[in-house]
Amino acid sequence: MSTLQEIADRVEIAALQAEYTDAVMMRDFDRLAGLFTFDAVISIPDAGIELAGRERIRSASQQLQARWAFFVQNTHAGYVRVDEDSASGRAYVVEFGDIDGGSELNYSIYHDRYRRTSEGWRFVERVYEVRYRDTTALTGVAVP
Repeated sequence: MSTLQEIADRVEIAALQAEYTDAVMMRDFDRLAGLFTFDAVISIPDAGIELAGRERIRSASQQLQARWAFFVQNTHAGYVRVDEDSASGRAYVVEFGDIDGGSELNYSIYHDRYRRTSEGWRFVERVYEVRYRDTTALTGVAVP
């Protein structure tokens, strides 16, 4: 049976995942970087990307997002395992948009490690694993 603290930790980690998606969607790169520990790493092995540290995560995320004419990310809660002041988990992702003039749709998984800090739960590591990718031209249009 879960304790109240374990339940609270899971709710806070789910909120962290949701805030990440919101920060990415709103292109709020300072807020995005603040969701990571100072020594955090985010990687996208399929794209050869590995970013270490809050400042690098912020600046590279801004550069990468500049390539998207439009972008939508939907993240769904997955598994979380809490072990005192650290945790691990997964979040399931559907993304689509227009990058560099081409269409992109993918279904992916974030493999996460988290740490409880004085600022609350933060990402220590976020690894993005693409499970399905479709570059067929999207038939809709972006609405400004």
